[in-house]
Parts: sequence; structure tokens; C-alpha cells
Amino acid sequence: MGKIALLVSREEMIYQAHNILQEKKHEIGEMRVIKTEDAVSEARQSIANGASIIIARGLQASLIKQYTDIPVVEIVITAQEMALLVSKAKQILKKDNPVLGVVGFKNMFCDMSYFDIIYGIEMRTYFAEKGDLLEDMARQAVRDNVDLIIGGDTAVGIAGETGIPSLFLSNTEDSMRNALSMAESVDYAMSVEKRNAAQIETLLDYSFNGVARLDASGSIVDINATMEDILEKKKEEVLLRPVGEVFPELLGEPFRQVLEYGKESYSLFMEISRTSVFAIVAPVVIEKKVEGAILTCHRMKRKQHKGQELKGKSQLRGAGALGEFGDLFQESKNMQDCLRLAKLYALSEKAVFITGEPGTEKQLLAQCIHNAGLHKEGPFVNISCDGLGEEAQYDMIFGDKGAAAQAKGGSLLIEDIQALTKANQYRLYQLIRHKHRLGREGQRYAGAEVRIMVTATFPLSELVKKKDFRKELYYLLEGLTVTIPPLRERKEDLEFKIRETIRDCCEHYSRFHVLTNGACKVLLDYPWKGNLIQVENFCERLILTAEKRSLDEAAVEDLLAELYPGESKVEKEDSVIKNAEISYPLEAGEIKDTLLKLGGNREKTAKELGISKATLWRKMKKYHLE
Repeated sequence: MGKIALLVSREEMIYQAHNILQEKKHEIGEMRVIKTEDAVSEARQSIANGASIIIARGLQASLIKQYTDIPVVEIVITAQEMALLVSKAKQILKKDNPVLGVVGFKNMFCDMSYFDIIYGIEMRTYFAEKGDLLEDMARQAVRDNVDLIIGGDTAVGIAGETGIPSLFLSNTEDSMRNALSMAESVDYAMSVEKRNAAQIETLLDYSFNGVARLDASGSIVDINATMEDILEKKKEEVLLRPVGEVFPELLGEPFRQVLEYGKESYSLFMEISRTSVFAIVAPVVIEKKVEGAILTCHRMKRKQHKGQELKGKSQLRGAGALGEFGDLFQESKNMQDCLRLAKLYALSEKAVFITGEPGTEKQLLAQCIHNAGLHKEGPFVNISCDGLGEEAQYDMIFGDKGAAAQAKGGSLLIEDIQALTKANQYRLYQLIRHKHRLGREGQRYAGAEVRIMVTATFPLSELVKKKDFRKELYYLLEGLTVTIPPLRERKEDLEFKIRETIRDCCEHYSRFHVLTNGACKVLLDYPWKGNLIQVENFCERLILTAEKRSLDEAAVEDLLAELYPGESKVEKEDSVIKNAEISYPLEAGEIKDTLLKLGGNREKTAKELGISKATLWRKMKKYHLE
């Protein structure tokens, strides 16, 4: 709590304050009667004694406000007090409709607009703009032939010189009580502001991100220690400089949109003193007016590839089985059924055939099976057959230093098994069935103890029909088959993955964004043919380019259309849309019909169609349905 000083021109006002303090303990540091000519020096003395707020009245208050920087609470005459003065004036004058001249400063008085009607008088106000004009206002009242003057010491003195009746502008305890309460409110507001400023300063000082505060003109008014470190400059070197001089990348229209129009945020990558940073500029808006902006710079982390102990497992080309069943998304029943099979297969030593769309967790599932199986202490090696000829496939898998030899005692995952040549298909059959590794000339190398797992991007039965795949190998692999369902059939896993990826991206780039319910529904209805890979990359792009904290369905739909123009949302049974030429009229017709049915009510139409009002408006504009 700060110290409040009461400086007034009359002793009676001090007595009023003492009486009020008997009722309620206000934090008053000092109370003194002062002369108007000494008002400024007395106020400065109080400030030197520790006062943070001064209570004063009339000319004294105006002088203190003009020549000091301390908050001044003015004692304002209440309507009740003014009514008492008017009543006394009528008693003195004893005439109908007397003309009363009120002399002083406007901020000393309550609203007196209807006093003439209420009290049967003619009230004329003579308000001075500055202290040295107060005497002129009093003399003007005299020239106007008012019947009585109400005012302070100056006005009463002029009235006495000219023989006009006067009343001193005295106040009761009401106005003093109001002033004391107002001073405490101001003191409370100041203390809150100080606490907030201290908290903000602490946040800035201990933030791991570089932070700069900008004023409304775009000049830098403060930076924290982390920003000094990023810039390799002291605060004094950048204060009050235009932000474009210190951060040239901010010059341009996007930054102007933030500072002038309050655009929610603007993000970009910058290179500062050989440091890569992700920067965000956000406006500071008070009552719809942009008062400045906050620039946050987040150092980009470099990926560090740390060697990990894999419990004695050898590695080929850096591969190793790190996955556990708990690492897989398994909120949905489809995935739980898939993992139940995989865990059973882990108990076997037979070959496992893992199928699934591109982007599903085929390799991770193979690692899980390995780590839960009998060969978990051995190495885990994975290779791909795609794009290789027969000799290259042989060397990679069956050669003396091939994957089968490297994975001895462990597991070998062969991806894209459909690309394996017929000769190497036979070698793989021998490896699985008889534990033999066949050489180029047909020689057999015994003791190839290795568990085989394979993946394919489409059913092998199609290759068998075309006689491109050996039947005996097909039947050997098809026994323990596990199919990973696509994400679109695992809504719980899909939602978990979307929210986790957005959260991770926000954390990585030091941003904060949330999906609206409508946006989440759009993402859950999308087919995601690329599964996990597609979801991860889409969410990364969504966060990097987001301009608002709240990501609605319009933002999501626009980005989906931009990134995957050839892919449609999940089609409804009765309205399969094959191309854009017929999709537009169908959608436009549905919107038009719904609008007509609901009498043009956009809110009800949006609810009926399952979209937001913003999306409805955008689609109406697109199809010219305004």
C-alpha cells in the first residue's frame, strides 16, 4: 500500500478527514493545511517523504497536477453539498429566481445541469481553464451582475471587493469520504500495475525465448536477456530503434498488418547472428486499438543423433529394434484387435506377414514383435527389396555379409516383399522353411537361425494369380498375417495422433494453437491415405502457417485443398462426387435448398449442414449465393 497525503486549504477539511478516519482506517500518511502559492513546493515535500498519491482541491490540485508527476485525487463537491450552498444562497438573497455565479474549475463540481429547474434559480458557471484565469472568471461574474458568487478563496475575495454577497465553496464529509475512497482505489490500481509489471519483468528475465516489446510505431521499447544473447547486443544498443533496423526480415506487409490492423499473429524464420530462430509477432490490443506488439524468438533446436545402447543388439545401417507395443496408438478397437494378434505371433518363431497402407506402423509393429519374442536378445535388421535387381537383392539378403547373416539369432524384416525376384523368393522360402541360406550356385549354408518378417503394399494373392510369386512362399507367409487398419478406420487413434502432433509442433515452435470442434470433425472425416506420415506433415504445415490461435474448419479445409487437391473428403453413401465440376453444383444446391427451407437463417442453416457460420458464409460467397 502506498502513502497518501492530504493537502488542503482549510483546517475544517482536516477535521472532516479525522472524523472519517474514526469510521474507517484509510492509509493516510500525512494531512496538512497549505497555502495556494506554496502548493507545488508542499507537494514536492510530501513526495520526498514517500507520498505516492496526493488528495487536493481546486487551484491547489491543478497546480500540483501541472508541476509534478504524482497522481492527484481531486475533492469534488457532491450534489448534496452543492444543494446546501444553493439553499443558503436563497436564504441570504430572499428573492425569487436569484442569479448565482459559480466560480472555479470544472472538475471541482458535480453535474448541475438541472439545478435551475429543481431549485428555482438561474445558475451561471465560470470555469477557469488554468489557475491564473480564476480571478478573471470571478471578475466576469461581477460584470454579469450575478446576485451571489459561490467559489473558493479567490472568488470570495473578488466578491468582497465589489460588495457582492458570496459563499465559500465548503464541502461536507461526503466529498472528503469520496476522495479518500478514490485515493485508495487509485493506490490499489497502482499496486496491481506494479505487481503485473514485476511479474512481466520476471517472465522476461527468466524466459528461454528472446522477447522484445514494441510500441505502436514499431520501435523497440524493451528486450530481455535472452534476446540480448540472440542479437549479441546490449539492450541500450537497440532501445527506441525501429524494429526493421534490428530485424530486417520484419519489414514488409505481414508485419504492417499486425501493427496497424491487429492481425492476430505473424510467424517467420530468421537468421540472427548465425542463429536460426522461429519468430512470432503478436499485437497488443487494448479496446480494439493496437498499442504495440510482442516479438518472440525461439532458437531452433538441432537434432542430435545420440548413440544408444540396444542391450547387446547389433545394428545394420543404423537400424535397431526400439519399438514396444506401448508405443503404438491403440485407443480404437480395430487396433487393439490387431495388436492382440501381433502379441500372439510374437510367441511363435514362424514368419510374420505384416500388411497395411502406406504410412501405417508396419516397421514399428515388426520391432514390437521382435522385442516381445524369443529372439529379442538378438539383432534386428530391416531392409527393402524395392528398386533392386536380382544380384543386388541376393548380396543384400543372402550374401556372406548380407542381412540374413547379420541378423543371425535375431529378426530380419524384409519390406516390399512383392519386389523380390523369383529366384530370391525360392532362397527366402529355403531360409524360412529349412533354415538354410542358399549360395549363388545352389550350395547350402546351414545354421541360419533368423526369424523373418515381411511387409507388402498390396495382397500377394494378386501376384500368385499372375504367377509372379511362388505359391509355396505365399502359403508360408500367409499363415501369420496381421493387417494394420488405416487411421480413418481408427477414429480414436486418429484424434489422439492429430492432437498429439499439434501439441508437439506448438511446443517445438513455442506457439499456442487450438482446434475448434468443427476443425477436428473435418480432420476426423478426412481419409488420410498417407496415414501417420500424412497426418504428421499436415499438422506441421498447419502450425507453421497458422495466422490465428483458434484453427477453425475453414483454415483446415483450405489447407487440405491446397496440399491434396486430388483427394476428397470421405464421401457420403448417396453423394459420391467424382470431380470438381459436379461437386460444386451439388454442394451449392444443398446449401441453397437448406437456406430456402430455413427462411434464409444462416445460423440455423450452418447448424443443419454441420458447419460453422464462417464456413457457410465462405461457401455462399464461393457459389454466389449471397
